[in-house]
Amino acid sequence: MHLSSTSDEQRIEHAARGLLRGIGRLSQALFRVGDFGLPRGHVSVLDALADGPRRVTELAAYTGLTQPRVTVVLQELQERGLVERARCSHDRRAIETSLTPDGRDLLEQARQRMAAALLEGLRANVDDPQRAAGEARDAVSLLLHAIEPEVS
Repeated sequence: MHLSSTSDEQRIEHAARGLLRGIGRLSQALFRVGDFGLPRGHVSVLDALADGPRRVTELAAYTGLTQPRVTVVLQELQERGLVERARCSHDRRAIETSLTPDGRDLLEQARQRMAAALLEGLRANVDDPQRAAGEARDAVSLLLHAIEPEVS
């Protein structure tokens, strides 16, 4: 896509900055209502494990935490019974971490609280909550695909 002028670029940059601020504030608000009882970095690791086991290097890349920090977080989550570590089945030298049933329950319950709060806010403030939520989901997917085309 070719932009016709510097002012088009400036408008897009201004909109992008507003979008980033909005996403950040929404993320903070949802984290608060999720009431995880854990620091945000810990929740980020749990979220990264929701789709299946991962190695420390994968968790660091997914969360943006350093590998040493991920290791500390994993130890704390394991002590709370939220994750478990085991040797990787296809590479016995590696260790993978996965959610325990308690970890999965904590994540699911918090996500339910987050979704309920979002739905309540949409119902109270938007004429067509279903359409608004669908459009927001589609917009976020489009933006994510623009930045990371390999992510679907």
